[in-house]
Amino acid sequence: MNRSTISLAAGAAALVALTGAASLTGGSSSDAAPATAAAQLPVQRSTLLCPEPSPSEFAQTTYTSFTPQGTGSGTGSATLVPATAKPKPLKPLTATGKPATSTNNKAGAPALIGNAEGALAPGWTVQQTTTVTDGPGRGLLGLSCVAPDTDFWFPGASTKDDRQDYVDLVNPDETPAVVDIELYGPNGALKTATADGITVPGDSSKPVLLSTLVAEKETDLTVHVVARSGRVGAAVQATDTTKGTDWLAPAAEPATSLVLPGIPKDATDVRLVAYAAGSDDADLTLKLATSTGSIVPAGHETLHVKSGMTVGVDLGDVTKDDAGSLLIGSSTVHQAVPVVAALVVTRGKGSDQEIAFLPATPAIGKRGTVADNRAKGSTLSLTAVGQDASVRITSSAGSTGGSAATKTVTVKAGTTTALTPPQPSGLKGGYAVTVERLSGGQLYASRTLALPQNGVPMFTIQPIPDDRSTVAVPKAHTDLRILEP
Repeated sequence: MNRSTISLAAGAAALVALTGAASLTGGSSSDAAPATAAAQLPVQRSTLLCPEPSPSEFAQTTYTSFTPQGTGSGTGSATLVPATAKPKPLKPLTATGKPATSTNNKAGAPALIGNAEGALAPGWTVQQTTTVTDGPGRGLLGLSCVAPDTDFWFPGASTKDDRQDYVDLVNPDETPAVVDIELYGPNGALKTATADGITVPGDSSKPVLLSTLVAEKETDLTVHVVARSGRVGAAVQATDTTKGTDWLAPAAEPATSLVLPGIPKDATDVRLVAYAAGSDDADLTLKLATSTGSIVPAGHETLHVKSGMTVGVDLGDVTKDDAGSLLIGSSTVHQAVPVVAALVVTRGKGSDQEIAFLPATPAIGKRGTVADNRAKGSTLSLTAVGQDASVRITSSAGSTGGSAATKTVTVKAGTTTALTPPQPSGLKGGYAVTVERLSGGQLYASRTLALPQNGVPMFTIQPIPDDRSTVAVPKAHTDLRILEP
């Protein structure tokens, strides 16, 4: 709204609010209070969106809802409601420090819209884990449900013949959202007849099959989802008819340096997909942060990405039985250009292969959490950049029993530490893992969940960004100038 249209009543209300704040801090209307640092306060409301898990009749989905202890206070609530009105809400989360789980083994389970308030809002996370035991989409799909936004990047999508990729859109609000889907291949932007102005009705979801938007059969695509009105949650469900299926989570925003943490040590093939978002070409450097230090992948020291184009590079079995993280930097030869990137990771061989996706991940400023860990199969990957990082790992109580366990580790700069999270004592059910950066350099993290079935090494990788459990709230004082014309 234009400032000139604010009514006198609204200005008076703002004055009351500011005066109240001043009275709490000892200010007066004549004070010339110096600027003070904003206070970091717990968020009071969080919204998360979970897309439709799978259309397969062989799908079994587990939802795990969790809020870590230590940020919010008082009472609160956290609920997940199907986007369609008929099904019942899932089991609510009622307390911090202990997960709540629900399952759905029916085909065509709906998307979910979740809201947490009060003490359960700071750091609230929901994991959606789906096992598809048979059919062309067999595999393990994992996704940390997404906060609503207006802009998402997905490098690593595809429209080639053996892939079937959907962009799943969820609208949490009552009013419709209008979304554009932009596709970028190795030759730049692809012309699409129906990708602009897609309407997502209020309180609903809409899957969009990429191959219906373009005729080109591209191995490597970057998908850019932009909401021109409203807001949505977005994720890409990718199915390879020979290698399984998984979710491609949103990648970190375009930047001149990126970290993709937690490539499994037994990865049999790793493919890097990158897109140059700037107006100039990007010249990138590649390094692999291993358990002992950073090395340059043989034959892949640098990468040139043309402006507005997507490039895919096969790195093979780059980890060589030592879990690692890919560090992308900018060459000093030319001006740094922002890029987005993700990895397509394959485990297994022949007909017993499975894929997962690892997008570039934001650093953990203070704390990040991943839910739905099992007694076996969880591997936590931590990467420090710049300086050594001191990290506290807390495994929560189990969803049906057990008590929390904590471990502190030091991650050397330029290395990746892969470890099994500390096991909760007397564990029953699933548990959540919270990673806290105590001191040192930048910290990046992910969790690999491996649930092999019938000889297939089913797995999924979830990035662990900062949970943004606090927000900066500036201190205010009375200022009558807000009523001046």
